[in-house]
Amino acid sequence: MTEILAQDFGYFGSAAFKLLFAFVAVLIPAGATVTLYLFKMVSFMQSRLGPMEAGPYGTLQLLAEVGKSAQKEDIFPKTADRFVFAAAPYVVMISTFLLVLVVPFGPDAMFVNFDTGIYFALAVSSVSVIGILMAGWASGSKYSLLGGLRAAGQLIAYELPLVLAVIGVVIQAGSMNMQDIVYAQYNGEIFGWGAIGNPFFLTQFVGFIIFLIAVQAELTQTPFDMPIAESELVAGYMTEYSGFRFLMFFIGEFATANIFAFIASVLFLGGWAVPPFVTDMLGIGIDHALFNFLGPLIMGLKMLLLTFVVYWVRFTYPRLREDQLQAFAWKILIPLALINIGVTGLLKVVFE
Repeated sequence: MTEILAQDFGYFGSAAFKLLFAFVAVLIPAGATVTLYLFKMVSFMQSRLGPMEAGPYGTLQLLAEVGKSAQKEDIFPKTADRFVFAAAPYVVMISTFLLVLVVPFGPDAMFVNFDTGIYFALAVSSVSVIGILMAGWASGSKYSLLGGLRAAGQLIAYELPLVLAVIGVVIQAGSMNMQDIVYAQYNGEIFGWGAIGNPFFLTQFVGFIIFLIAVQAELTQTPFDMPIAESELVAGYMTEYSGFRFLMFFIGEFATANIFAFIASVLFLGGWAVPPFVTDMLGIGIDHALFNFLGPLIMGLKMLLLTFVVYWVRFTYPRLREDQLQAFAWKILIPLALINIGVTGLLKVVFE
């Protein structure tokens, strides 16, 4: 849909339209999940009410938090490298906005349709590591530097199982194009039965679990929050940040959680499509106009389901030690992912 509508506005109109849609796709879901899960769901899980004063039932608490951060002084530490210190949050945000580019929200509702879309997504997700290292080094603080180094080591370790978990999906779909992966699940069959298609979270369940664990670590969410361990590093690589720049790190973290949830829904939950028996029952098939409208809503529901899991885990499990964190990636997740790739490749050759 974005491509069709944007063509009517010419080059500059197209760029402006896509930029606006990117802000909507990144910021609105981030605000929704922070309010729904961080402020409310977790509160009820812990038998408390959460924020209640700002707006009806505390619904405007996020706006109050943003307003408070926007008014705070933008402080540069004396020993900081001012340019690198200032640029680091923008590098992290750029990674988030690049990630959303390849997510299909409908048959035509996408920013770009790369043949190697998932490869692009996994590549640009690594850009955030550079921003985190910049923040840790440029702050001129031992706490920040330790947090940045921990984050770099952790993100490098968990990017490997993240990539390996996706390979099983690529083998089954026979493509790295995100739209092709959606259609492969919609048109697929399980032992000759195609009523629900072939959502890859069934046939790639091991890869699905590994992907979610690796995403949790990429986001430095508990139990993988050693880079920002408050009891040891104050706030890690974000310790010296204040005001709007700290807010950008906050937005980047939660917006990236949503984008990864969108990507996981495409890879494992059928993306913007619904099971074939639903479209067959309604007699509509994949109607492009209809699914360009319904697709973002379907993706939103799947994103909310997956981010629920992210926040649930975050507030349930205790923090891992650094040695446990690294051992879990190298000794458990990576071998499991390699076994999953081998089994998937073998079954692909035998049955197709």
